[in-house]
Amino acid sequence: MDYNTSLPHMIIPEYGRNIQKMIDFAISVENRDERNKVAQAIIHVMGQLNPHLRDVTDFKHKLWDHILIISDFKLDVDSPYPKPTRETFQTKPDRVNYPSNDIRFKHYGKTVERIIEKAKEYQEGEEKNALVEQIANLMKRSYLTWNRDSVNDEVILKQLGELSKNQLKLADPNSLRSTQTFVPRPQNTSRDRDRDKKKNSGGKQGNGGFRKDNNGGNQKFKRKF
Repeated sequence: MDYNTSLPHMIIPEYGRNIQKMIDFAISVENRDERNKVAQAIIHVMGQLNPHLRDVTDFKHKLWDHILIISDFKLDVDSPYPKPTRETFQTKPDRVNYPSNDIRFKHYGKTVERIIEKAKEYQEGEEKNALVEQIANLMKRSYLTWNRDSVNDEVILKQLGELSKNQLKLADPNSLRSTQTFVPRPQNTSRDRDRDKKKNSGGKQGNGGFRKDNNGGNQKFKRKF
């Protein structure tokens, strides 16, 4: 029995060793037309083994790149896409600088500040007033999410003025939605529903401790415990 540790290294293990052997065979095919046919067949099998790639944009291109990478760029075939080179995968990506922007209020985040900066560019009118109203309600929702169960509307209006440098004002302060619309209600569990059902039905026996007699009336009975 051959152990995996004694076998050749698989470049992309997700496809399995059989795909690796197929590609090694395709490299050994001397006739170019036959080699192209073998590569097309391998691409088809790779697509069947990884159906999740079908959700990837231009997944065929991805499969052709993978077959060339697995062959260690030794497979010479007519790919319908530009062939990747070894240098493409050996070069390090450019360094991405971590954003160091200061956020005035952490519970609102940078997105709210960017929305406010964009809203300041709008001309005065109904559209701007509607946008400011939506921003204020969004701020109130974020405040309640990260801070507490209640908030004074004056705090929201004051902080809106600070973030916009007093360039955005709510036309109607009463347009802020109630706090109750942002606070989620506790869910009624199945145990609570069963308890309420028993309570409304008068206990386990139901009918308030009475049962129907043969004449259609109610007859008191003793519960057995």
